[in-house]
Amino acid sequence: EVANVVNRRPAPPSAGPDDAEHLLQNDGYIPLLYDVLTTLPPVLALLAVALPSSAIASRPAAAVGTGGGVTSAVPAAGPDTLAERIDARLREAGLEEYGIAYRDLGSGREILLNPDAEFHAASTMKVPIMARLFRMAERGELSLDDSLRVTNRFTSIYDSSSYRLSREDDSDPGLYEKVGDRVPIRELVRRMIARSSNLATNELIRLADAGATRAMLEGIGAGGLRVLRGVEDIPAYRHGMNNTTTARALMELLSALARGDLAGPEATREMMSILEAQHFNDGIPAGLPDTVDVAHKTGWITGIVHDAAVVDPPGAAPYVLVVLTRGDVEAERARRAVADVSRMIWDAR
Repeated sequence: EVANVVNRRPAPPSAGPDDAEHLLQNDGYIPLLYDVLTTLPPVLALLAVALPSSAIASRPAAAVGTGGGVTSAVPAAGPDTLAERIDARLREAGLEEYGIAYRDLGSGREILLNPDAEFHAASTMKVPIMARLFRMAERGELSLDDSLRVTNRFTSIYDSSSYRLSREDDSDPGLYEKVGDRVPIRELVRRMIARSSNLATNELIRLADAGATRAMLEGIGAGGLRVLRGVEDIPAYRHGMNNTTTARALMELLSALARGDLAGPEATREMMSILEAQHFNDGIPAGLPDTVDVAHKTGWITGIVHDAAVVDPPGAAPYVLVVLTRGDVEAERARRAVADVSRMIWDAR
């Protein structure tokens, strides 16, 4: 049984952490057609749901699929569906805007809720920078053992003004002790991912190049993740020039990484190891048994809490889970909700 979301519309991209846009959820189904749709051949079922949005009632629905082929449209079956439980938990936490994408890397099964809604990417944009640098190293364009001088002086993409980062606002204040020194690229990458260092990110994005990083993402089907700039570029932020992502785009990126499609075996193992060394584990990992390996990257700014992971269950195929949230709630409350969604997905596999 395969289901697709009917008439889903993504939210407009966030202008930043104080964005007041609301996610337009227009997911639903036509109750009177349910019995008909479930008995029609897939192609006829698809034709049957090609109806105006005015004819569709609002109701949460999961998109469950196999990653390809013709699918039939089937509504959520009742008040206890996984989609509705997830929706209820996130709304209970005050997170009415969210995007969720799940993919089993063995079977290809997917669960998608608002997968194309755009969010401020926060620190999830650091994963494609890492991937781009490892690909450059494989091609001989650089060595990860080369070093960069840490400057803490950056240029806005909006007006070319100069700006600096503050150690008080960075989750990796230790790197500021090395301003003026040369630091290996490999160490900067690890700090960028495991400690979510903003200073390391801004030093590395100049080397990776935002445009080339976007082209890489487009090439793997993850164009919904748009890397424009480094962090804390306030003039750019004020003019809506922000890094944005969708749950689907992050799922495609992490799927490509976990499958070894982004880089060779050695580089893939090292990138996964860096993601597994993540210091902030109160999102997706907190909803899983302690014996499960999780390679993931968090992201948070005011009103935004994200987590994107490759989960490797013992004795089973790994899966990718992305949870993006936006809401005017305390970050800790949002993280508990992300952990609960992770637990629901784990139990429902």
